Amino acid sequence: MSTSPTQTTLIGCGGMARYHIRNMLQQLDTTRITVVCEPSPDEYAATAEVFKQAGQEPPPNQPDLSRLLTDYAASLDTAFIITPHAYHHDQTQACLEAGLDVLLEKPMVMNTAEARSLIEIRDRTQKLLVVAFPGSLSSGIRTAVSLLRSGKLGTIKGLTAAVWQDWGVRTVGTWRQQPEIAGGGFLFDTGAHMLNTVADLAGEEFVEVAAWLENYGRPVDTLAAVIGRLASGAFVTLNACGEAMPSVCSSDIRVFCSQAILHTGIWGEHLKVQMTGKKKPRTIKVPASMNVWQQFLAMRNGQLDNPCPPEVGLRMARLWEAIQASAAQQGQPVRCN
Repeated sequence: MSTSPTQTTLIGCGGMARYHIRNMLQQLDTTRITVVCEPSPDEYAATAEVFKQAGQEPPPNQPDLSRLLTDYAASLDTAFIITPHAYHHDQTQACLEAGLDVLLEKPMVMNTAEARSLIEIRDRTQKLLVVAFPGSLSSGIRTAVSLLRSGKLGTIKGLTAAVWQDWGVRTVGTWRQQPEIAGGGFLFDTGAHMLNTVADLAGEEFVEVAAWLENYGRPVDTLAAVIGRLASGAFVTLNACGEAMPSVCSSDIRVFCSQAILHTGIWGEHLKVQMTGKKKPRTIKVPASMNVWQQFLAMRNGQLDNPCPPEVGLRMARLWEAIQASAAQQGQPVRCN
């Protein structure tokens, strides 16, 4: 186990990166942000201000990733990639091949071909690659998965999930509504948490889906409805509304088992179970979740297994491609390869 701070680079310095930076700056005993990679002067200036507010000297910015890796890779341990979706594959490949362990924001990649590529690169370089899905990394979802696999709740008969946010209004004019960069709309962005957590809880492959996507007049989808069938025959329903009233982004998941109903959210923000014969669900107490960076460091130090390897990204890419194919055929069922 390493006792010296992990030297890392942040690739991307947008709003989500600044959220992570604020957490990381509270972990100076374990973390040093050595250099960042951000092509926008305005975004770098906003990021530098976060460091100054924390009483820290802002790290230098090298906007060219290839030059950054040439100049700094020898002194770095890790990279945290927080960029638009279309850039994830090539940036992750460059960092892994430079000898860095990588924490990668969701969704991992744009398609299954890119997912398979990152799995091959991970295997070839023997470096750690973790997809930053806070749901699958949370104590709530890990506990829920353990309960479902234990058999104590019986077999899964059905699963339903919903996520909602005023995403359409919030993301107007941003890259998130540029299809060629985002790869999709609300379901592929915030909704990616739902797709991943549902697949994690189900614990088996989707074999067939029927899906409908609606753009609501925007360049990308903001409304989605999906019906899926798992390998066991259990049914899944998913609803994503990115045109909700102004509100905090929220979610709900119910897993209907033969002996219980499990209640949770796509980020593992709560966990309840109602057993057969009980009138109300009871809250399951779980340890407080570490943030994604803390979890990543724990995995690097061998303290935790990795619940979000690139195989998770491949799983979601398969599901997303089937959803797109069905939606393009006005909801015709599509087999998942």
